[in-house]
Amino acid sequence: MRLRRAAAAAVLGSALGAAALTGCGAAPTGVQPTGVVTAGEPATGLTRGLRLYFASPNGLRAVPLIDRRIDDLNGALKLLGAAEPPADRGEQLVSLVRLGGYSATGSGDRVTVRLEGPYGGSGRDQETGQVVCTLARAQSVLDPRTRADDVRVTFRPTGGEPLGPFRCAEFLGR
Repeated sequence: MRLRRAAAAAVLGSALGAAALTGCGAAPTGVQPTGVVTAGEPATGLTRGLRLYFASPNGLRAVPLIDRRIDDLNGALKLLGAAEPPADRGEQLVSLVRLGGYSATGSGDRVTVRLEGPYGGSGRDQETGQVVCTLARAQSVLDPRTRADDVRVTFRPTGGEPLGPFRCAEFLGR
């Protein structure tokens, strides 16, 4: 008996659903297609703000900083050097950045990091990626005409050969 009721309910539900669908588009409803509608500025939010990049076993991960502002690129490096990776993300994030004295400057899509002494990274490691991606993002925040993807970061250690220029994309997806 229960099986018959369940089967009858299923058939009835299917029939009602089919009847409802067949009504769609059958009669004009007065809604006409429109052309392109302008709605103002593009959406902004987390994707536009400052981000710090941390290392993980799965590559670099961006962590948005909603409540922080910077005045220059040195401020971004200071935040990166002092920040503790968030523990609740479950991604085993760590910071590998160990910069001594530094000075970071940028203009348009070019950023230069001047270092006091040698640079400890190889240029193709996650430490370098953390710095490059954080600075690229910071430069795009400081200069909204500059896209983070276009920023090239060069390291200039005292008494050593320059490293770079590097783009953030070189370090993502590894």
